[in-house]
Amino acid sequence: MNFDNIDYLEQGGIAEITIRRPEKKNALTSQMFTDLRACFDAFAAGDARVAILKSVSDDVFSAGADLTDPPERFWEGVPELGFRCDKPIIAALSGKVIGAAVVLTQMCDLVVMTEDAALIYPEAKVGVAKGAVSILTKRMPLRVALEMMFTGEPLSAERAYQVGVANALVPPGEHVAHARALAQKIAANAPLVVEMLKRMSLDTLGDAPMQMQIDMAARVERVMTSEDAVNALKAFKAKRKPVFHGR
Repeated sequence: MNFDNIDYLEQGGIAEITIRRPEKKNALTSQMFTDLRACFDAFAAGDARVAILKSVSDDVFSAGADLTDPPERFWEGVPELGFRCDKPIIAALSGKVIGAAVVLTQMCDLVVMTEDAALIYPEAKVGVAKGAVSILTKRMPLRVALEMMFTGEPLSAERAYQVGVANALVPPGEHVAHARALAQKIAANAPLVVEMLKRMSLDTLGDAPMQMQIDMAARVERVMTSEDAVNALKAFKAKRKPVFHGR
């Protein structure tokens, strides 16, 4: 399954989701987040037991959101923010990981980084923010997350590994191979156990306010855009009793 800038491949119990827009430093558009969501949905519904999120570039994993096509609903393609998936997801990172790409990759379950990689969240310098990055305080030490957010300065791969933000630190060019080896180990284990432990662990961690806000908005939107809601408004205008079908 391939989209304009996102590729999806399942093989040997492992799904690989690849960001492919090197001419724009893999900047993420609205359509790319929509396509990422389609890939994650395919992974959740398919036979693969582990997913790897990676990009085609070694120098820049992603420059973040494409500000010429701002992804207004980017969270829909972000694990545990726009959707829940019990299967494990590994982020394989190389080079600069910027802005929305930091949120996207840090909401994955495991992280492999090359020694020259860096996480950069520049919103405080840019002067525009939607607050989604606040969820990272659930995924990394509070003071480390705050320093990255407040200063906009890079968090090096070495420091990320030292404080537990990354599971592995590998030489340049070896991040995908290491992620695949890690995925193979996980895929060989009992999937029901792995999935249960992931969900129980995240439930123990609890939801951040941004997760709760997005979840609540999604619940309201599901009702307000339902067939029942449309028919109810038509029935009201026609002064007749509505018939509900639960869809």
